[in-house]
Parts: sequence; structure tokens; C-alpha cells
Amino acid sequence: MTTSQFDDFALDLLKRHGLADWAASLPPQLAVALDPARHGYLQAWQAVLASLPVLPSCDLDFNQGAVRVGSADSCDAACQAALRAQLQAFHPWRKGPYAIHGVHIDTEWRSDWKWCRLAAHLAPLQGRRVLDVGCGNGYYGWRMLGAGAELVVGLDPTLVSVMQFYAMRHFLGSHWPLLVLPLGIEALPPRLAAFDTVFSMGLLYHRRSPLDHLLELRGSLRRGGELVLETLVIAGDAGQVLVPPDRYARMRNVWFIPTPATLLAWLQRCGFSQARLVDLTPTSLDEQRSTPWMRFESLAESLAPDNPALTVEGLPAPCRGIFLAQAG
Repeated sequence: MTTSQFDDFALDLLKRHGLADWAASLPPQLAVALDPARHGYLQAWQAVLASLPVLPSCDLDFNQGAVRVGSADSCDAACQAALRAQLQAFHPWRKGPYAIHGVHIDTEWRSDWKWCRLAAHLAPLQGRRVLDVGCGNGYYGWRMLGAGAELVVGLDPTLVSVMQFYAMRHFLGSHWPLLVLPLGIEALPPRLAAFDTVFSMGLLYHRRSPLDHLLELRGSLRRGGELVLETLVIAGDAGQVLVPPDRYARMRNVWFIPTPATLLAWLQRCGFSQARLVDLTPTSLDEQRSTPWMRFESLAESLAPDNPALTVEGLPAPCRGIFLAQAG
């Protein structure tokens, strides 16, 4: 499936799920996002997508750690070597893992660990329409389909992640009700109120106005729908927020890291009810690390060498909380 064909599929899928008005506004946004003049690697990525081998969509599994299609027996050694080289063209792979006809994509994040931490707390996804904001390459979207979601729409403006999704869809099948659109949440119509569950994971601390982000998320939910919010937090009392003076764990675009109590207050202020913290986990060097599929420096290089409880800037090391709340 080419990206242009996928765009047509996306519009048709949204229309079939009662989102025709949103679908009508998408073509010009997608044309801008996928304009080759905006990204120097886009045409090269599209050429790799067009050259991917046609292999059977067999032995699918969306419910284990690695999203999987095929096995080592469905693709010989030469095919696997060529496939590995093609998929490496989409480096860096952040979210996963995946297993594609015997090729194991060992991503920077063990995203399956996060999914295991949150899945038991979710309202059942069976038959629900789901929005995943900042979805990366769509790993969680496949897990959501495995949990029975009726429709999953992912938003992520990072084009290499979107190309990774196109590659995975090529092998996993083009008929699934899962989209990854090369857009940010700003592309959503205001007060869409269309989704039963909305995920925002690893995004809040990148927003200059976190309360505006929470309001955007609430506007996308139907009344009574569930928000799943995963973000960096710090230890402390209500009202406390860390504002990094410059970088945080070597990241430039980290603006606000609240305490759990502060974030619960923000959720209440933004019109959510039943807000609660369901998991609090320090990020480990086993969960986020460099791999052959993400060869840049990772968490290990972001922590103080003499004290892993601190970042290289002397700030509290990453700890992530998962919060659930209902749209009022």
C-alpha cells in the first residue's frame, strides 16, 4: 500500500465510523505533512516502502510482547538479511518490539512493559473507538486492536515513525482499522467528542501549556470517555512542579514535570472526574536503552555517572506515572 493509497483508506475508514466532517478536513493537512519539500528523506523512505517484499500475513500476534507476523520459517536467511537492511532504513526505532518474519526489531523502548503496566487498569477496549496522541510508529495501536478496539487513530508528526507504521502495515495487513496520521493533536477539530478512550503517553512534558493539552484531550473524548495519561512525574506535594532551567535528561523540549498530586489537580481543573494514579515506575536501563535498531545514545548517557538517581543535569532521574480519568 502506497502512502497515497493509505490516505484514501484513512478517509474512507473515518467516514465509515461517523467521522466524515473530520475526514473532509484532512486532505490538505496530509498534503502539507507529506510534502517531500518538507523532509529530505521522505522520498527515500517511500522508495524503501515500495520495494518491501510481499510475504504472507500469517501467524499474526498482537497480544504478546513483540507484535508479530510470520516466523523464521516464512522467510529464508537471505530474505531476512535483505528485510533487515530495508527496515534499518527507518532508523531510529523507538517503540516496539516487533517480530517480522524472523527479523526481531529490538526498539529503544520495551513498550510492551508499559502496556503490561497499564492494560489491567483500562476500561475494556472491546468495541471502542480509540485515539492515541503521540503514537510513534503505532505499536500501541496494534496492542489496542489485540484488546478488541473497533477503531484506533494515531497522531504523530514525526515522519520516520509514520514510515515505520507504513512498513509494519505492509506486512501485518492493510485491512486493519488502525491509522497513524502524520499530524499533531492541533489537527483535530475542536470539541470533536468522538472517542471512547484517548491515550497521551510520553507527551505532556513536551507541551509548553500542559493544561491546554489536557483540555484538547478532553475535547476529543465523548462524555464519560476514558483518558489514559502517561508522563514524567517528580516526588513531592500538591502544587509542586519541576521546570527544568534548560535540558532535562539531555532533552531540550521538556517544560513541566509535576508531582502526581499536582497532575491530579490539573486533571480536575480541566473537567476530568475520577482521576487517579494507577502506576508509578522509575525508568530503568533495561526498559530504555540503545540497541542495533536505535544506535543513538539513550537513558544510560542521560543519567549522572556517579549517581543514577539524578540526570546529568542534577535533576531527579526519570520516573513515569500512569493516570486514568473520565471526561465530564
